[in-house]
Amino acid sequence: MATRSHIPQPPHSAGLSYKGLRAAIDPHQIPSVVDTIDADRQTWEGGQMYLTLPGKHPPMCTSDFVAVDQGNSSPKFIRMSTWNVPNSSSLATEINVPVVAVVQPFAELDSLEDQIPVVETGSAGPERCGACRAYINAWCTWTSGGNKWKCNLCSNETVVHPDYFCNLDSNFMRLDHLQRPELNKGTVDFLVSDEYWAIEPPPNLNPSYASVGPSPKKTQHRKPQPMNYVFAFDVSAEAVRSGFLRSSCDALRTTIYQETEDGLVCKLPAGSKIAVISYDCVINVYKLNGSGPADVLVVPDIEDVYLPLGPEVFVDPIEARTIIQDTLTVIPNRVHDTTARESVLGSALCAALAALAGRGGQVIMFQGVIPTLGMGQLEPVQMESNFHKTENERLLYSPRNVFWKNVADECADEGIGISMFLAPSNFLDVASISYPVSVTGGELFYHPRFNPERDSHALFGQLNRLIQRRTVYNCMMRVRCSTGLKVAEQYGNFYKRSQTDLEFGVLDPDKSITVLFGHTSTLDERQYACIQSAVLYTTTTGQRMVRTCNMALPVVTLAMNVFRYADEDAAIAYWFRKAISKISTRPLDHIRDDLTETCTATLLGYRRDCAQASVASQMVIPEAFRGLAIYTLAMNKSKILKDTFVSADVRNYQVHKLLASSTRSLVQYLYPPVMSLHDLNETIALPDPVTGSIKIPSLMRNTHIFMSSNGVYFLGESLSCAPARDRWLNSFFLSDNGEVMMIWVGNSVSPQVLLDLFGVDDINNVDPRMSVLPELDTTLSIQVRNIITHRRIQMGRTPKLFVVRQNMDGAEIEFSDMLVEDQNNGALSYLDYLCVVHKNISTAVRPA
Repeated sequence: MATRSHIPQPPHSAGLSYKGLRAAIDPHQIPSVVDTIDADRQTWEGGQMYLTLPGKHPPMCTSDFVAVDQGNSSPKFIRMSTWNVPNSSSLATEINVPVVAVVQPFAELDSLEDQIPVVETGSAGPERCGACRAYINAWCTWTSGGNKWKCNLCSNETVVHPDYFCNLDSNFMRLDHLQRPELNKGTVDFLVSDEYWAIEPPPNLNPSYASVGPSPKKTQHRKPQPMNYVFAFDVSAEAVRSGFLRSSCDALRTTIYQETEDGLVCKLPAGSKIAVISYDCVINVYKLNGSGPADVLVVPDIEDVYLPLGPEVFVDPIEARTIIQDTLTVIPNRVHDTTARESVLGSALCAALAALAGRGGQVIMFQGVIPTLGMGQLEPVQMESNFHKTENERLLYSPRNVFWKNVADECADEGIGISMFLAPSNFLDVASISYPVSVTGGELFYHPRFNPERDSHALFGQLNRLIQRRTVYNCMMRVRCSTGLKVAEQYGNFYKRSQTDLEFGVLDPDKSITVLFGHTSTLDERQYACIQSAVLYTTTTGQRMVRTCNMALPVVTLAMNVFRYADEDAAIAYWFRKAISKISTRPLDHIRDDLTETCTATLLGYRRDCAQASVASQMVIPEAFRGLAIYTLAMNKSKILKDTFVSADVRNYQVHKLLASSTRSLVQYLYPPVMSLHDLNETIALPDPVTGSIKIPSLMRNTHIFMSSNGVYFLGESLSCAPARDRWLNSFFLSDNGEVMMIWVGNSVSPQVLLDLFGVDDINNVDPRMSVLPELDTTLSIQVRNIITHRRIQMGRTPKLFVVRQNMDGAEIEFSDMLVEDQNNGALSYLDYLCVVHKNISTAVRPA
């Protein structure tokens, strides 16, 4: 075995040292979240299925598991912060374990899981409670010989519609129980009638766009139709110079149309139509329904925007394939020598709104510069660093022009979702221009200082995922709960018209909503506490449906039973989202202090109520919150909250991303897992000859303490588990926080390892600008590329790849900031932070 050659801490932003004296602590002995993740994966990724009946602890969000729906929705759809609900607000407050549901209603399922059943409801619509309007589900009971059903949320009895009546058996179950998915499954889709169609918004007295010609006839309900798309390109000089415009057009052309054995296939949903516009200091609308090259209609009035073609701006992507492809090729060529430096993003958004008004749909925009002209124009911020740690810093985290709030409200009213690809070289004011994206449920993609060689691959993957994943639109969501509970807070990217209803222009499998429940009265421990999420939506093919997700949970009176079934992943998601939602109203240092107090209060609650016999000097951590301290420290070190200077654009982008991401993405963003690549044997990361599956190397701690200059490590997420092995040979470090992957190359690495992975035997010849690994016919190359491919498939997109050589490349600073257990990012190391939390707890429990 090679001699261990530990590396010093890599270059990093300044950290804090522990103030005062503390006992020497072995880093190997402190709680490790990796051990918990690995143990959970070994349990659930070995073939064991999770049955969703109440009373079980589900798999962690980091495990790939197969769930069997037995009346409760899979944790993929609803993940609770505790799977035993405290019976009173006093108990929940005393132990500081919030009752939270992270709802991801369109989460993607494993191929081994049953697809969500679709229930035909006819003209009568789905059965609903006459009092609280909850949808019928597996936890309702039947009375009066099957003529009535009792709501599991409010206990009201509702008379059954005659067409839905069925006799009961001796157990008071309907005779057709097994034939009714809504009566035995936790998650179902109801096909609904026209009374559930989207309602037209009231007339806007001051609309953002001008109507041309007669206005379309408005009816109370909007007939569902396939989703339409508007693609809008910034063609200013900066977007052209950086190559962002050409890369965007190429990516869209490749994404929409795919070459197959049967010819060219359109990958947009059947029946969808598209429109294309571009803009710099004016708006250009492309007429795509002709027989030759597209005519360009110029809209010069950027303060009173109108759409010259009306509905004719949309074309069928199959019928107009040739002209669409030609247009996407011509746009970059037509403006290759432009001198226009301005961009009218706000006016272009209003043009897209005019196109989709009355029908709903999705707008996908590609923006390169701050919009300094037209509607919603913004002024650049000079010397942004001067705002850091001042009262004015909070102004950078809210829209600076009320236009962006107004147009966001209009888009939400019309059922329009906005998504944007941003590629700035300077300050862009993400807080303002991303507001419509957040409010309408869209997605933001951020490529600062765009480089086609480095970023085009990731841009294509992001756009492909955006268009190919299941997306619904014109959505309304409501979460209901049992009597005795109430919805107290909700976090995510949505439009909140009322206290109960959340609206989304678009909603997709990657988005989640975090809901906090409060107590209005004491719950009966003999009854289940129930939660129901209902989303009314239109599919991309034009069907109106309702998806319901149901959960029934035991009620307990003892703190130990709450902690025993607590779920760290959901609790972390709630605490982090609550914190980052306040960055526009509270100083960042106050938010960080609040998080530390929350961590202390939760561990103190366990100490007081569940471990009173422990000595004062002993730190007691509940098994369910084994990683609470490191996750809290990671929150404080995140780009959103960390003490060192971070561009406001980056902070705002991260807020948008993490407010609505899946629980798995959020947890792995906070603690990017690490793995070793040096000792991959013949069974690791290579397809099994029988099953075709691959095993991924085991994980290690996220710190330089376990790294060596001649070792091989992988830092990644969404990985399966394999048995631990020796980790102290020639090394790389592959880092993946969901957006970038970094291969860290130790300066003492073996030339043979370099040759096997990069095709060179000298570290000086390794190209740090490569965006993909070379395809070499070596075992190590195949294994590492399989690991990256496995990650890409699970994520649905391709992260950017960076190669970082020890003490040679500037990107090592970014890499080292991802080592959250180290002393960096203006904060303590994990070991020191654990000592601070322990000191706070000891002070609180010490007798007076």
